[in-house]
Amino acid sequence: MVVFFTYVDGLIIAWNLGYYFNMGQAILPATGALFIFIGTILKHIKRNWFLGIRTPWTLTSDEVWEKTHKMGSRLFVASGILAIFSAYFEGYSMFFVLFPILFSVLYLFLYSYLVYKK
Repeated sequence: MVVFFTYVDGLIIAWNLGYYFNMGQAILPATGALFIFIGTILKHIKRNWFLGIRTPWTLTSDEVWEKTHKMGSRLFVASGILAIFSAYFEGYSMFFVLFPILFSVLYLFLYSYLVYKK
């Protein structure tokens, strides 16, 4: 998080010093890297009340927690890779960043419930 916000702060400082560029396109690779980082550590988080995918179903079962976070790890890494590549598709950045994350969150919510019911 510190590296991400340092990068964003550097972009803001560069903009205010007169280096004009497309701020949205400059932030996309860092956002993708942040999603990849989150996805990488997501599979290692043990069940708790503060971090992770905390649905009522994941909090009641270690097995549901593990399966949901393993799937979440894959989805967040994939979303991060799409976000990095979205820098090359300037007009369609929202489709490559927001939609994969929204899909991942909704899918994980449903997935955790289905694993719990099984």
